[in-house]
Amino acid sequence: MLLVDQWVEKHIKDAQEKGDFDNLPGNGQPLSLDDDSAVPEDLRVAFRILKNAGYLPPALQDRKEAVELEHLLQTLDNDDPQFAVSEKRLRVLQLRLQQAGMNTGFLQGHYKDALHDKFRRK
Repeated sequence: MLLVDQWVEKHIKDAQEKGDFDNLPGNGQPLSLDDDSAVPEDLRVAFRILKNAGYLPPALQDRKEAVELEHLLQTLDNDDPQFAVSEKRLRVLQLRLQQAGMNTGFLQGHYKDALHDKFRRK
């Protein structure tokens, strides 16, 4: 163990013994941990910091907007003027995601239909 690690562990132990952690928010509640197993180990800390700061990489922001537009289009009528604008924006986002190398199958609902069919058979 490095000297820094030993120093940090000592300070944490001293703080626990003094009761400095007893009245923290969320005390006694389970931690909400995200699955970051797909993120390379050397990038996990940086990704967590960016996520906690509310930052999303552009490709993930586009994906989020595309999902929201897909849900919006399902609620609008085809005659609604907002439908055409939203549909064009969704197509632009799909092209951008495909150019970034992301799969856009999540927008077509193939998986949802396959799951519904599978559960209907049972």
